Amino acid sequence: MQRFKLESRPIPAGLEYQVSDRGRNPATIQSWCYQCPQFRKIRYTYIDAGASAQIFNSVIYPSHNYELPLLGIDFLSFGQVKNLIVMDFQPLFQDEAYLRKYIHPLQTLHEQYPDLVQDLEMKFYDANQYFSKYLLFAKTDAETVKTRVFEAFKDYLNLYWQMLDQAKPLSDQSDIQRIVKAQKDYDQYSAERDPASGLFSSYFGHEWSERFLHEFLFEEAMPLATRATKK
Repeated sequence: MQRFKLESRPIPAGLEYQVSDRGRNPATIQSWCYQCPQFRKIRYTYIDAGASAQIFNSVIYPSHNYELPLLGIDFLSFGQVKNLIVMDFQPLFQDEAYLRKYIHPLQTLHEQYPDLVQDLEMKFYDANQYFSKYLLFAKTDAETVKTRVFEAFKDYLNLYWQMLDQAKPLSDQSDIQRIVKAQKDYDQYSAERDPASGLFSSYFGHEWSERFLHEFLFEEAMPLATRATKK
């Protein structure tokens, strides 16, 4: 039985697939995007740069009539030696009532994976904004990715689906507009800080990467140059 009635969500022309001919390690990048009544945007991106880099990134945005956190997932492998994993319920708000309702349920699950909780430095983000204290964030080996990380991935997904099943859709327009603004603010914050922007540029060029960042990954963000002219 299919849980969600997924429909393809359009990706701007030229951004769904790209091939790099730069340097010694050619790379391809491919993205997929879907939507359904519960989620307004489910995006996946996969970069294949052979042995030098394998990267998977996904963010799931609930529809605006749900105040659920976003679900963020990153799996990065560089040279089959450095494997970085990130999984989190990314809170839209940091008030105690919201965290108690949507983030605290993660605690028990989080405690089952102490090996995937490492005190790594967040160089580009504020750990107290759009991240939960039950974030899985670790550097690990390939075997652990196949076993422990895969199990954690399934557990986090299942808990997220459970929370969705229990969530009551918002009906008040002021509440819905609060979510609209919060998700837009998330895109703006992320577009300005995402370290992958430099990686995209190195493979696919600055112009394409800027389009990819602002027209697909974080489409509700306004480019800095545009923001500056509007002030």
